[in-house]
Amino acid sequence: MDEGNDAAIRPVRPADLDALYEVALKTGANGADATALHGDPKLIGHIFAAPYARLEPESAFVVEDGEGVGGYIVGTADTQAFEARLEAEWWPALRARYAAPVTPPESWNADELRCWSIHHPGRTPARIAGPYPAHLHINLLPRLQGRGLGRRLMDRWLERMRARGAAGAHLGVGTANTRGIAFYRACGFRELERAKPPRQTVWFGIEL
Repeated sequence: MDEGNDAAIRPVRPADLDALYEVALKTGANGADATALHGDPKLIGHIFAAPYARLEPESAFVVEDGEGVGGYIVGTADTQAFEARLEAEWWPALRARYAAPVTPPESWNADELRCWSIHHPGRTPARIAGPYPAHLHINLLPRLQGRGLGRRLMDRWLERMRARGAAGAHLGVGTANTRGIAFYRACGFRELERAKPPRQTVWFGIEL
């Protein structure tokens, strides 16, 4: 366990799953709280947190303080293999639970956008997943921000990816998440490309 101040970094445990859902929701609006946007508070976590903790826990770490788990980094060492596992083991049950929206996209609310993603998950372009096969999601609640914990989480995760043989790692971030973009640059990631409108994703990568 990597300790510092009153917070500790440790591997994820099955009992952490509810906390991961909560952190994903409360950071789900480009780093800000997305609670008011969603009628179903678990939709964001279904996509960006829980499948990693369930399917690849060896690539997931949490930050825990006296109030409980307040941050995480999750990911995979092999994006293309993980996307195949999601299709086989994760999305089918969620697709049975959540219907895909049938109204015009311009009318969709935040829940409907996430439901569409469950039925039509984005695939990482091979030109990115090839040289940078690992990918990650990292989030911290405000009480844990600004204390160097994000950088320590990132360093711990990148070390794990190196140990697992990944040649590089990538991530996608929304163009509006300026704080996140600055953080990734500070961690050594470089911008690879920006998706063409209307998509608002910036791809970053780092060699390992």
